[in-house]
Amino acid sequence: MRVSKSLRVLMFSAVLVVLSASAFAQVRITVGFGPPPIPVYEQPLCPGDGYIWVPGYWAWDTDVDDYYWVPGTWVMAPEVGYLWTPPWWGWDGGVYLFHEGFWGPVVGFYGGINYGFGYFGTGFVGGRWDGGHFFYNRSVTNVNVTVVRNVYNERVEVRNESHVSFNGGRGGIDARPTPAEENAVRERHVGPVAAQMQHVQAARGNADLRANANHGRPPVAATARPGEFRGAQAIPAREAGGEYHRPENVGGGAPHGGNEAPHNYIHPRDLPPLNRPEAGQANTKEEKKYQQQQQKLYQQQTKDREKLQKQQDKEHAQLQRQNANQEKQQQMEQRHQQQTQQMQQRHETQTRNLQPPHGGQKPR
Repeated sequence: MRVSKSLRVLMFSAVLVVLSASAFAQVRITVGFGPPPIPVYEQPLCPGDGYIWVPGYWAWDTDVDDYYWVPGTWVMAPEVGYLWTPPWWGWDGGVYLFHEGFWGPVVGFYGGINYGFGYFGTGFVGGRWDGGHFFYNRSVTNVNVTVVRNVYNERVEVRNESHVSFNGGRGGIDARPTPAEENAVRERHVGPVAAQMQHVQAARGNADLRANANHGRPPVAATARPGEFRGAQAIPAREAGGEYHRPENVGGGAPHGGNEAPHNYIHPRDLPPLNRPEAGQANTKEEKKYQQQQQKLYQQQTKDREKLQKQQDKEHAQLQRQNANQEKQQQMEQRHQQQTQQMQQRHETQTRNLQPPHGGQKPR
């Protein structure tokens, strides 16, 4: 039976949503003490239509055992109608647990944290989607109306003036999710896009953004575009959100629920190497057949990676010849990320489904 093109597209989109959600929610980080307060800073001008504000936040680097500031920035929404739910830290079982942010049609719970610029603890009042276009609320977002004309003015009463950056625990925000906010994470959504992941990595590699170096007042608090930490559109913090002194004799961070931090791989070349099956002695026909299936699967998955990488390299070259702007490049990277995640998830399922004979142990 033939499947209509629209139905195939719908099914493919649904698969990408599930895969993206599973890819970015594998492992979370716990830390023995809370992050610094949210610094005070200005929002850079929105660079163009369709960009959504992603507020800055404190992340944790296990390599240096320190918090680091991820500057707020403008990011193209991965899909029309999608809004950003910021990440947040929450007190859980004697430690502070990091909850990753996500994109979806509904803004979920983000700890009641006042990140500013429309994210004042609950929901988002910095703009809204209407008729396939994003309209910006000029009362809380910095928009140049000569560049972006989809604007409106709606006064917002901010009840939470706190700069506290975590929920629960001593001195934390006392907020609980509503049923609608709890449902948001269970509904259709995707994780951070490629530009955001690259932005986070750039921030992690900048020693000046670490809390021990800036004491809660980062030299770059916000940027006009992801990864742009220099120039006129790199905004420094006006002041720290409050005093910050790292506690002594308190445990640092550790992965929660696994041994590795989550990865959002963008291209097949970024993936970890495939496990090459070992050629062992086969005592039975079943064992020999299993070894042949392992080898065949390894070869097929290797070809899949090479084919997808070749396709993505071709698209990169085409955009370079066209001198494509940053928006088109970002959209391409988002598509490549989804393609890579889909392939990786398919390969993981294939490997799990390849059962050894007589219920024997699978090689790792």
